[in-house]
Amino acid sequence: MNSHIVARNNKVFTPAYHTYHFIAIKRGEGCRIIDQEGKSYLDCASGLAVLNIGHNHPRVMERVTRQMADFVHTGGVFLNEVTVEAAELLTTITPPGLDMLFFSNSGAEAVEGALKLARHVTGRQGIIAFSGAFHGRTLGAISLTSSTSRYREHYHPLLPSVYHAPYPFCHHCLFGCRNTGCTLSCLGYLEDMLRHYISPEEVAAIIIEPILGEGGYSPAPAPFLKGLRQLCDKHGILLIFDEVQSGMGRSGEWFAAQSYDVTPDILTVAKGIASGFPLSAVVSRSELMKKWPTWAHGTTFGGNPVSCAAAIATIETIRDEELLPRCRQLGETTLERMRALRKRHPLISDVRGKGLMIGMELVQADGSPASAACDQVLRECLERGLIIINCGPDRNIIRFIPPLTISDAELDQALKIIGEALDTVS
Repeated sequence: MNSHIVARNNKVFTPAYHTYHFIAIKRGEGCRIIDQEGKSYLDCASGLAVLNIGHNHPRVMERVTRQMADFVHTGGVFLNEVTVEAAELLTTITPPGLDMLFFSNSGAEAVEGALKLARHVTGRQGIIAFSGAFHGRTLGAISLTSSTSRYREHYHPLLPSVYHAPYPFCHHCLFGCRNTGCTLSCLGYLEDMLRHYISPEEVAAIIIEPILGEGGYSPAPAPFLKGLRQLCDKHGILLIFDEVQSGMGRSGEWFAAQSYDVTPDILTVAKGIASGFPLSAVVSRSELMKKWPTWAHGTTFGGNPVSCAAAIATIETIRDEELLPRCRQLGETTLERMRALRKRHPLISDVRGKGLMIGMELVQADGSPASAACDQVLRECLERGLIIINCGPDRNIIRFIPPLTISDAELDQALKIIGEALDTVS
């Protein structure tokens, strides 16, 4: 059955419509899926960090079903209570002062909205992003994205006045600080950019993933983000945190910004916000948002009431089931177990992350990326009933992003399977 659907899929979808694993899901529940042939898999990819409370959570499905019985679309023609309620609830969990928002449908749309907001309210055009970043695949977002050059091929010219600085990727420090201790040279490089490439008076915003996602699953060091906040304040530059992947409890806090005690001016939210229903948000201070007039931005489907119903149930579930401390606890357990695997397997060069957003980097004996071995580990895990995916420009980093609702037994099973797969590949 799986192969039959694969063949049908390949006839109607362009190869650009990417799929990590060619198995076809029939049903999902909690942390598991059942494929068309009846095989059960433990899903530790969470639909690309979207299903933070698992597949078909009962509270989400009940709230969505109830909403669908009333109406499913407004298109901005008139108001509805559920969309307002979702916005009110979301602004109770965002970092302090970020109290007004714009709903859209995807992470890329949220990034586009954040750029437009920053340029509109500052009157400046320059944008600074970071190497290794992934911010989406629409034209503005791809202009910021540099997790791999492949995503940018054949799309030039891209958005002008976009500059890239080195991401503070400690395991691959471009300034040689990995073994000698951090000197925050990456922050100094950014200050040099403002002297040599674009004056700070022309920079509207600096956008960063506080935890690098697609580019390598690496948390930024806290001193860097605090220094970045100070730099932006000094020059009147807006600081944007892209928390499309790290947000909604994934890092062990509602947003990674809260774990760093650094509040951005603009926050982008998507993925885990609505348990698989399309929804995203640009969130900022009301003093900035009120400078963004009616004609400056728009959406037809953003804030869809069905998606907003799912978002309400998602937030309430994370809150009521106390999944944030649970995520932190499971994250510590996972890091400890994976670092024990590292001692056994020279293939593993680093294990890093926050909460349940964890990366395991694989390298060959000469230190080069072990891309083929990583692919093989993924296949071995799939054979054993575990779904995981990879990331990084060389696809040699395993990303471990299970639902926050994963049980102790399921987590133990997943980590044992990864260990068995590594034993087989090594």
